[in-house]
Amino acid sequence: MEQLVIASNNAGKIREIRELVEGVELLSLRDIGFTEEIAEPFFTFEENALAKASAIHQFSGRNVFADDSGLCVIALNGKPGVDSAHYCGERDDEKNLQKVLSELSGAEDRSAFYKAVICLIWNNEVYYFEGICRGRIISEKRGEGGFGYDPVFVPDGFEQTFAELPLGIKNQISHRGKAVMKMVEFLKQQLRC
Repeated sequence: MEQLVIASNNAGKIREIRELVEGVELLSLRDIGFTEEIAEPFFTFEENALAKASAIHQFSGRNVFADDSGLCVIALNGKPGVDSAHYCGERDDEKNLQKVLSELSGAEDRSAFYKAVICLIWNNEVYYFEGICRGRIISEKRGEGGFGYDPVFVPDGFEQTFAELPLGIKNQISHRGKAVMKMVEFLKQQLRC
């Protein structure tokens, strides 16, 4: 069975992706013994995803994919965007979420979208897959599932937040789910060859 390294130690993200990918043995960074922090200094999701995937590929020599994703709020000119994981100045989901809610206080337009970009290095070639999920930011947290901004993000067509939706539904409609499904379709074609 082909192996594929997920360039992440985020347990929530790994769990979501493992639900979607079949026919390939998924390895976490812990599985391959990679313990370094990878810098994400760039201003686009694509550049940050490539930086992470390249670092892991150079370390392990294995097929690898990395994603960079974030919440883009229209009233905040697309912020937090690539800074979503450390918008408050540190990696703290609750503080990041509260900063967005504070900055949106009194805003009429609460529309937002999640964007995910996956960079896949497969047989030494680089491929990108993108997913977007549009929705809105509510003013109070709801739900126990998910991570990050999920308790305040309601996707278009739903009344529940990402934190309230069952994982199976979230994976079908989420930005990451859409990007991963595009990658999965690509991998299925590659594995047939």
